[in-house]
Order: sequence, then structure tokens, then C-alpha cells
Amino acid sequence: MKWLVMSALVGAMLAPVVGADEADGPENAQQTEHTEQMRILGWVENVALMPEGIVLEAKMDTGATTSSLNALNKETFERDGKEWIAFDMIDPNDESNMIRLEREITRHVRIIRHSGNHQRRPVVEMGLCMGDVYRKEEVSLIDRTALSYQLLVGRNHMAGAILLDSRDKYLQAPDCDLD
Repeated sequence: MKWLVMSALVGAMLAPVVGADEADGPENAQQTEHTEQMRILGWVENVALMPEGIVLEAKMDTGATTSSLNALNKETFERDGKEWIAFDMIDPNDESNMIRLEREITRHVRIIRHSGNHQRRPVVEMGLCMGDVYRKEEVSLIDRTALSYQLLVGRNHMAGAILLDSRDKYLQAPDCDLD
């Protein structure tokens, strides 16, 4: 009898460990499945701006909600009754050359700086290819020439699709099939 009780106790203690997916219910199984579908990228990756296919070194930043892109010589204009912006970015293949892009402005965001000053930035929708993950999300436009990377990829672009390995860089080259 004593042996039977002891055996039942040991079995009860081991059940959650041995069959964790089943013991924890469908939520844990979904989490495991979800995590397995996510891509692991480094804290710096080559990311392609789409549809242009311009590949930039980007800092993957979980501390930033929204992504931001280096944008110089910004000019707003109206097209078909909507506000658009034209801007230059430094050509990643030739730093003496600029590439001109145009996007519709989706909104403006107000950023509070550490100094307490406010900064108003235009926000556009942009497709980013990170490894084989393609996401179209909002990107704020700001002069990032004093910073190390022209592109900062924030949580909104990574959420539910990318896990970061903070020890490594350049784990997956951009490889999105958009056809």
C-alpha cells in the first residue's frame, strides 16, 4: 500500500515534466508551434526596403515600437488629394550618392526626446524583407545620418514573426518571394 501511494505521488510529480505540452493544455502547444514558426535574426541584419529592393544594414531594436528610416531633404506634396513625402536616403552601395523615394504619409507622430523637447515626424507605410519574413508596417522618417544604421526595425515589424539573438549579427539575408 505504501509503495502504491509513493508510486502515485512520483507519477503525479513527473507528469507535468514528461508531457508538458499535453499537461499545460492547448495554450502551451500553440505557443510552442508559434515559436517554431518564428525566424531567429541577429541584432543587426541586412534588410530590404520593398518594393525598391534596397538592402540596408539595420539595427533590430525591441526597445523601439515603430521602425525609423534615415530620410534627408524631405519635401511634402499633394497627390490625388493625399499628403505625400519625397525624401533622399544614402545609397548603401555608394555613400556619395542619394536615392530618392516617395511614399504617402499615413500620419505624424510626436516623439518626446530625452531632453524633454518634442519632435514631429512623418510616418509612411513601408515593406521590409527580413530573412524570408515580409512585413508592411509604419516607419517614421528622420535624419539618422549621425547614427550607425540608416534603418532601425522596431517591435511592430518583428512582432509574432522574429526572435532576436542578441549575441549575433547577419543570420539571414533578405529572401522574400513577393510574387
